[in-house]
Amino acid sequence: MQILAATDFSTRSNRAIRQAGLLAQSGNAQLHIVHVVDDDQPDELVRMEEREAERLLNEQAASMPELRNVQTRLMVVRGDPFDGILRAAAEVSADLVVMGSHRKQLLDIIVGTTIERVIRKGLVPVLMVNNEAQRKYENVLVPVDMVDASADALRVATTTGLIGDNRATLLHAFIPVGKGKMFIGGADQDSIDSYVASERDDVMNELAAFLATSVDRIDGRWSVRVEEGGPMEVISRVISEIRPDLLVMGTNARSGLLKVLIGSVTEEALRSLNVDILAMSSAKR
Repeated sequence: MQILAATDFSTRSNRAIRQAGLLAQSGNAQLHIVHVVDDDQPDELVRMEEREAERLLNEQAASMPELRNVQTRLMVVRGDPFDGILRAAAEVSADLVVMGSHRKQLLDIIVGTTIERVIRKGLVPVLMVNNEAQRKYENVLVPVDMVDASADALRVATTTGLIGDNRATLLHAFIPVGKGKMFIGGADQDSIDSYVASERDDVMNELAAFLATSVDRIDGRWSVRVEEGGPMEVISRVISEIRPDLLVMGTNARSGLLKVLIGSVTEEALRSLNVDILAMSSAKR
């Protein structure tokens, strides 16, 4: 497996590099570490920053115990961070890109952070590291919304070993559309509860059928939960309850005004949840 880790030498990036090193160790993978130098400045300054980046990368690789016994290649490329990371991923035929979380700025509301743009436009799943590095993820939460992007993300998580033999919870959020009408119509609570339970059963059957046709195998250690509520409400609630160390999500590719108006559950999770997140766009399949 080929892993590309991007760094801007911040504390956030250092956590990502350490996590990438541990993943490379456990998966017998080659690790490529890339830093992108902004080329929209005088050429002499660009060359100076390249030399400094090479020095810092070598110091970083030598000082991190997580990188010992890992085949590591250090890369410095020029360009915009988003474009440079994508070009580096293509060059090394990366199977996974690992990045730290990024500071949010006003412009991100329109164009997205660097990591969101890499996920949306790239061809590789991206692991955003929010927490300290750990040798393996032991408690994984996988929101599933019965579209191809969710199935793709789940397959990637298993093939890259991020789920592996660990415990995983598949989660689907549903809204019983008739509940409000029943409440307004004066239905008693028992009738409303019976309706919601029936809707939950129907959704569970649909989810089981979707997983049977979309995922190669369902591990016996995985549990499936169907919870009432909107997607982010349910995801946040279950995260608080089971405290996973990894969230696996697929996202439908959107851009421009449509993204601003509609948004994306995955992008909202990337911006607001303090958990490591493996994300990939439906544009990749």
